[in-house]
Amino acid sequence: MRIQKVLAMFLIIFLLAGCGLETKTLPQFYEKDLSDISKIVIFDGNTGYKKTIQDKKIIGAFTSDIEKIKFIPQENQEQRDGFNYSITMFQGDEETFQFVLNQVNGNYYHTEPDIYPIVDDFYTNLDIEEQ
Repeated sequence: MRIQKVLAMFLIIFLLAGCGLETKTLPQFYEKDLSDISKIVIFDGNTGYKKTIQDKKIIGAFTSDIEKIKFIPQENQEQRDGFNYSITMFQGDEETFQFVLNQVNGNYYHTEPDIYPIVDDFYTNLDIEEQ
């Protein structure tokens, strides 16, 4: 009876470990070629304004700045409200990917290095009119 309990405990631990989130980078989430992105919309959750980028050089510079950032799963996956920035990527008119700085595909992450100052600096210095 004791052996069955120990085996059951190991099975539960094994199943829980297999369902865990893993550290990823943007290209691992995006699953397409970042160089094919034709438009990025960055929405400022603090002001309600957004900027739309369609210049391939600016898009390339931005994705280059954030593509190596590690998204590390947070232990606490409880629902939260609000966000600083939301980033939506397009290929042509098709929306291909959307995330907020601390949430991707419904899961919460912290980033190394911190993605917020990179996106905030990029958005603030972007010479595009807010909409």
